[in-house]
Amino acid sequence: MKPECFDKMARERVLIVGDVMIDSYMWGTVTRISPEAPVPVVSVTKREKRLGGAANVALNIEAMGAVPIICSVLGNDDSSKDFQQIMYQNNMDRRGIVTSDNRMTTMKSRVIGNNMHIVRVDEESTHPLSAMEEDLLLDRIVRIVKTMPIDAIIFQDYDKGNITPRIIEEVTALAQRKKILTTVDPKHRNFASFKNVDLFKPNLKELREGLNIEIDDSDEAALMQSLQEASRQLSERQHIGIVLITLSSKGMYACDFRGSEPRSMLIPACAHAVSDVSGAGDTVISVITLALAAGMDLEEAVRCANAAGGIVCEQVGVVPVDAERLKKDLGV
Repeated sequence: MKPECFDKMARERVLIVGDVMIDSYMWGTVTRISPEAPVPVVSVTKREKRLGGAANVALNIEAMGAVPIICSVLGNDDSSKDFQQIMYQNNMDRRGIVTSDNRMTTMKSRVIGNNMHIVRVDEESTHPLSAMEEDLLLDRIVRIVKTMPIDAIIFQDYDKGNITPRIIEEVTALAQRKKILTTVDPKHRNFASFKNVDLFKPNLKELREGLNIEIDDSDEAALMQSLQEASRQLSERQHIGIVLITLSSKGMYACDFRGSEPRSMLIPACAHAVSDVSGAGDTVISVITLALAAGMDLEEAVRCANAAGGIVCEQVGVVPVDAERLKKDLGV
């Protein structure tokens, strides 16, 4: 892998459209079980709030040296203020942030005792954006694309309502006119609405639910055949250039439909001590987007994203990739 690819990745500007949230953590120790119920008692020693969801994609983009621009609708609440304050502390561009009185800023609160994830509490709005909120968000996106060079657009969907069929259609059309790379990390609600994108990255569960099919993973040959057929269906139905399917411990499968004949590959998972898979998908979509925008060959780009996803799984909680560690692991 050429060092100049990483240098080029660090010069890119990436627009991230999707559902942002605050990841709130309470860290502590557990030494006893509650007398009130059979649950652990956590003595809290530290509290922390981090950017999560699509904002974790932005942190991964930033960790790789590139410039992220988040485009999302937040609530007009205390969590929104906390979110924007964290953005300010990280010197992140806030021009794509819209606030609305009709939404709640998503916050996921995790309680971690003795480095084990014990419980998560979610506070969120999941209804789709209103027509007025869509107008406001689209206006921000169009203005950003018109006023600064954008190398790629990532749709990061968590089914919280920020991504709607209209947002997908209009932003994708804008990207096509401007010849901007578009990549997608989908969820169930809008799975079939993503059309004419460069890369589509479901995991195995999302693939099964999105296409309503069974995947035979009894052995590698059966798995490859099932994934090839599923990828072909996706490419034909939704006009997708590259289908990338994350397979957890089995690694990643990619099929490239941009040439005269499809080209497929199965990349084994990197050997890592897995502590927490939270946020790994954010890292994968971030790194492969930067790699493809930098002109990296697809197989190299997949291997790069695969290694990055493995690195973040070694740590508890949602964290961005360590770029220097990634370079070292890849021998750059």
